[in-house]
Amino acid sequence: MFRQFFPAVYLCCAWMLAGGSVAQPVHAQNRLDSLQQLEEVVVTANRLTKEVIPVQQLAGAQLQRLSSHSVADAIRYFSGVQIKDYGGVGGLKTVNIRSMGTNHVGVFYDGIELGNAQNGTVDLGRFSLDNMEAVTLYNGQKSAIFQPAKDFGSAGSIYLQSRVPRFTEGEKQKIKATFKTGSFGTANPAMVWDRKLNDKVSSSLSAEYLYTTGKYQFTYRVDNSYDTTAVRKNGDVNALRLEEGLFGKLKGGYWRAKAYFYRSERGYPGAVVKNKFSHEDRQWDTNAFLQGSFKKDFSERYSLMANAKYAYDYLHYLADPRRDEALMYVDNRYHQHEAYASIANRYSLLPVWDINLSADYQFNLLNADLTDFVYPRRHTELVAVATALHLDRFKAQASLLGTFVQDHVNAGAKAATGKAEWTPTAIVSWQPFGGTDLNLRAFYKRIFRMPTLNDLYYTFIGNIELEPEYTNQYNIGVTYAKELKRHWLQRVEVQADVYYNEVENKIVAMPTSNFFRWTMVNLGEVEIRGVDVAAQLDWQWGKDWRLSNRLNYTYQKAQDFTDPSDTYYGDQIPYIPWHSGSATATLSWRTWEANYSFIYTGERYSSRANIPANYVLPWYTSDLSLSKLLRTRPGDLKLTLEVNNLLNQQYEVVICYPMPGINFKAIVQYTF
Repeated sequence: MFRQFFPAVYLCCAWMLAGGSVAQPVHAQNRLDSLQQLEEVVVTANRLTKEVIPVQQLAGAQLQRLSSHSVADAIRYFSGVQIKDYGGVGGLKTVNIRSMGTNHVGVFYDGIELGNAQNGTVDLGRFSLDNMEAVTLYNGQKSAIFQPAKDFGSAGSIYLQSRVPRFTEGEKQKIKATFKTGSFGTANPAMVWDRKLNDKVSSSLSAEYLYTTGKYQFTYRVDNSYDTTAVRKNGDVNALRLEEGLFGKLKGGYWRAKAYFYRSERGYPGAVVKNKFSHEDRQWDTNAFLQGSFKKDFSERYSLMANAKYAYDYLHYLADPRRDEALMYVDNRYHQHEAYASIANRYSLLPVWDINLSADYQFNLLNADLTDFVYPRRHTELVAVATALHLDRFKAQASLLGTFVQDHVNAGAKAATGKAEWTPTAIVSWQPFGGTDLNLRAFYKRIFRMPTLNDLYYTFIGNIELEPEYTNQYNIGVTYAKELKRHWLQRVEVQADVYYNEVENKIVAMPTSNFFRWTMVNLGEVEIRGVDVAAQLDWQWGKDWRLSNRLNYTYQKAQDFTDPSDTYYGDQIPYIPWHSGSATATLSWRTWEANYSFIYTGERYSSRANIPANYVLPWYTSDLSLSKLLRTRPGDLKLTLEVNNLLNQQYEVVICYPMPGINFKAIVQYTF
């Protein structure tokens, strides 16, 4: 019993000593504020109770204060989220929301989804926080019906909002230059240049370069044998990111355009197995896209939104036995092309009743230099019908999404059968007491995800008979907020959600008659029961002292009910802890600021069988930073020192992939 309840008690103690800040959500979009949605990310993102759907957000200075480099690092502070990190700075980083699987998470950048039809996974490690305004996580979908059909199509969604230029009176441009250095031979310069081209058009250029050796020491232990200290190698990263954005104002609306380019070379540090500490496989990535958005209110009743995007992704993977005799020779290149277009129409039937009709089209193409590759092409059409009712203290939303998929392959090969699916969502929110900021909410959502092109067509592995994975989500929650202006404690916010999820036809890899050849099959049946809790306290003493505290806690029981004859029937699924959470505290005094953050992941298992051999120990980390703002001419200079993994915890997020111990970072930032 003590072992079951210790993590929750430990988190509460850490919060009381050090604190944390509940994600502050963007306001739910409605007919009256639809034109200001993007600008409101910073100005009004300060309430939990305006959202009908469970939401968590890190924005503005709060996001920059975390000892995080990438989006994946920041998302660790959300409840209900599991991050898989395959080893330090250079390792792959993926996110799993409420145990439904990485492929059920939609990642949106400036309102348009980031796609990967090949394997369905977006590596969040390649998105820096340097130019990020806000990171927002929704369970289910956004609680706004005026959105593209794509936004209705995921079991969970992460929205990345890049900075929108803002200028004071008479200001024509702003420049922010940053340089980060520290452990692992890190050199990370970055620059953001905002320009006001005229009264209605502005631009923002963001550039960043990252180099790190990725080398760090770790402890390696063998049961009943020995332990030693080794050095993690082949985790180097050499990456360049460039972004250019244009932002225009229209009468009753706006338009946006963005060009994005990312290129990297990195080593895969690999798994530490059987005393093998080094690996030599390499990967080269090139990712580029052009996208644009247009939104306009033509009248009080009718609004139009249009989005378009073209994306190109190149991946080169090399495993050379001449450098590492343990490797099997692989030298593969993959090319992905994606074209996407969307149009959404909102019409107000009554001042309290809106409807929306959205239609999207997406085309994906995958080329590779694999033997017997079938060169798949995928056409996807989506249609969404949604409605929202906003009464005094009651809100309700409902949507129906139609998804239609057709695949085509080379002549002589066989494509998977086309799919046509209709999936519903229903959301309600009620404020029972008019004078109290207490809100009750509930939602149901059914959605599915198509098998990826790798699942269906990867040579010797793919299976064109695969069925989609389906999820059913049930959620009941409460939010409460209280202003206490006359006390040191200024504000209290709490949100809690209880949920039950089902995953049907889960796609898993199974060996065939030849152990070296696997195939994808529909086997999995998973049930997830969980509780997410988030709390925030804001304090103030006098005019100069401020303290912000946040606590996130998650309990999940995610069980595998695939085959009753299996010995692990009903066991916890791999890498899902029963208990996890985070706590952060930010203390500011005049131009000084200190930030402490704590992350805890409880005991879990690395395989479907919950036996001692697969047991993975809990881990926790503490990060501390101190910053000083210097008022200089013509701009401001900010100096920051970070100490990460303060207690030098030796841990693994994924078994056999050791993480860094204590490490340091120094940041110099000049804004003018």
